[in-house]
Amino acid sequence: MGTDPSVDASSVNRDALREAYARGDHEEVLRQTDALIAQRPGDDAAHELRARSLLALGRLGEAERHAQDAVRLDPEEIRYRELLAEVLAAGGAHRDAAAEFGRLARNDPAQGEWQVAEAHERIEAAQPDMGVDAARRAVRLDPSDGRAQLELARALVRTGDARGAVQAASTAAQLRPDDPTAREALADARWLADDDAAAFAEFRALADELHGLDRDRVVSKARTLYRQHAGWLGRLVAGIGPLFELAFARGWLHAGR
Repeated sequence: MGTDPSVDASSVNRDALREAYARGDHEEVLRQTDALIAQRPGDDAAHELRARSLLALGRLGEAERHAQDAVRLDPEEIRYRELLAEVLAAGGAHRDAAAEFGRLARNDPAQGEWQVAEAHERIEAAQPDMGVDAARRAVRLDPSDGRAQLELARALVRTGDARGAVQAASTAAQLRPDDPTAREALADARWLADDDAAAFAEFRALADELHGLDRDRVVSKARTLYRQHAGWLGRLVAGIGPLFELAFARGWLHAGR
């Protein structure tokens, strides 16, 4: 992007720039930071604000580049590294994001939010054992942290620890009763623990509340679980998507004892 000649870096009001970001005027932020960076490439704060606006606009490749520039210019500034981790996570680079959150957590072990973020990214990166380690650190810091308990439950489900997963997911659901993600984790844990009837009932309750891809995911889990218990007629029902959806929504289907 070329520099807007109508904007002089010396005329940029930093407070006005931050206010533009705060009110969501990201195009104005890009316009002003374009001029700032063109004249002062070493302006780390300008790179940061530009990265944040680019992230908000979904321009993740550019956001990562400017977040990396901010980190390079001031490697000790924590918020730049946190921003970089958030950009990497948004772009699906979960291993790199986890490494960044892990670096932040090691530098300040008392900050549980970074432990939780690392755990989440480890799970998304198919590194559940490392996710368990990060989540356990967060839980030790604050057992009442529902997000930490949730990520621990999700990681334990993926490592096959049924007992631990049920315990952590039950705690997460108690701490976050309005969070469908916690209830889904509890259903997953119960399924792993062979409490299939309870898991199936929870999937059905969630399907009544969720929409779009979240609902599709839960219904798919319920369909797989039902097929495990069904006879030939049930497998026929499970094999016909619209028929299964109708019977599932009406509460006609059951799984387990």
